[in-house]
Amino acid sequence: MFVWHYLDETGVELGTSAPFPDQASAEEWMGDAWADLRERGVEQVALTDEGRGRRIYRMGLAEEPA
Repeated sequence: MFVWHYLDETGVELGTSAPFPDQASAEEWMGDAWADLRERGVEQVALTDEGRGRRIYRMGLAEEPA
Protein backbone atom coordinates (compact mmCIF):
# COMPACT_ATOMS: atom_id res chain seq x y z
CA MET A 1 0.00 0.00 0.00
CA PHE A 2 1.25 3.48 -0.88
CA VAL A 3 0.62 6.58 1.23
CA TRP A 4 1.42 10.27 0.72
CA HIS A 5 2.83 12.07 3.76
CA TYR A 6 2.05 15.80 3.82
CA LEU A 7 4.88 18.05 5.01
CA ASP A 8 5.25 21.73 5.87
CA GLU A 9 8.17 23.91 4.74
CA THR A 10 10.42 22.55 7.52
CA GLY A 11 9.60 18.89 6.84
CA VAL A 12 7.21 18.44 9.78
CA GLU A 13 4.46 15.98 8.92
CA LEU A 14 0.98 17.50 8.72
CA GLY A 15 -0.95 14.33 7.88
CA THR A 16 -1.28 11.51 5.39
CA SER A 17 -3.46 10.47 2.49
CA ALA A 18 -5.71 7.47 2.35
CA PRO A 19 -3.79 4.36 1.23
CA PHE A 20 -3.53 3.43 -2.45
CA PRO A 21 -3.09 -0.12 -3.79
CA ASP A 22 -0.20 0.83 -6.09
CA GLN A 23 2.20 3.63 -6.94
CA ALA A 24 0.43 4.55 -10.18
CA SER A 25 -2.89 5.12 -8.35
CA ALA A 26 -1.18 7.28 -5.72
CA GLU A 27 0.56 9.38 -8.36
CA GLU A 28 -2.61 9.83 -10.40
CA TRP A 29 -4.46 11.04 -7.31
CA MET A 30 -1.67 13.50 -6.48
CA GLY A 31 -1.91 14.91 -10.00
CA ASP A 32 -5.47 15.98 -9.16
CA ALA A 33 -5.01 16.85 -5.47
CA TRP A 34 -1.75 18.82 -5.28
CA ALA A 35 -3.29 22.29 -5.74
CA ASP A 36 -5.83 21.72 -2.96
CA LEU A 37 -3.10 20.42 -0.65
CA ARG A 38 -0.96 23.47 -1.42
CA GLU A 39 -3.88 25.77 -0.51
CA ARG A 40 -4.13 23.94 2.83
CA GLY A 41 -0.48 24.71 3.65
CA VAL A 42 1.21 21.53 2.46
CA GLU A 43 4.59 22.48 0.97
CA GLN A 44 6.00 19.02 0.21
CA VAL A 45 4.82 15.43 -0.05
CA ALA A 46 6.61 12.13 0.34
CA LEU A 47 5.35 8.91 -1.22
CA THR A 48 5.96 5.89 0.97
CA ASP A 49 5.57 2.18 0.28
CA GLU A 50 4.12 1.28 3.65
CA GLY A 51 4.31 -2.45 3.02
CA ARG A 52 8.06 -2.31 2.52
CA GLY A 53 8.63 0.53 4.95
CA ARG A 54 10.52 2.72 2.49
CA ARG A 55 10.19 6.17 1.01
CA ILE A 56 9.84 6.21 -2.77
CA TYR A 57 10.47 9.94 -3.23
CA ARG A 58 9.77 13.40 -1.87
CA MET A 59 8.74 16.47 -3.87
CA GLY A 60 7.64 20.06 -3.44
CA LEU A 61 4.20 21.31 -4.44
CA ALA A 62 5.17 24.78 -5.62
CA GLU A 63 3.91 25.72 -9.05
CA GLU A 64 6.57 25.97 -11.71
CA PRO A 65 7.09 29.47 -13.12
CA ALA A 66 5.31 30.12 -16.41
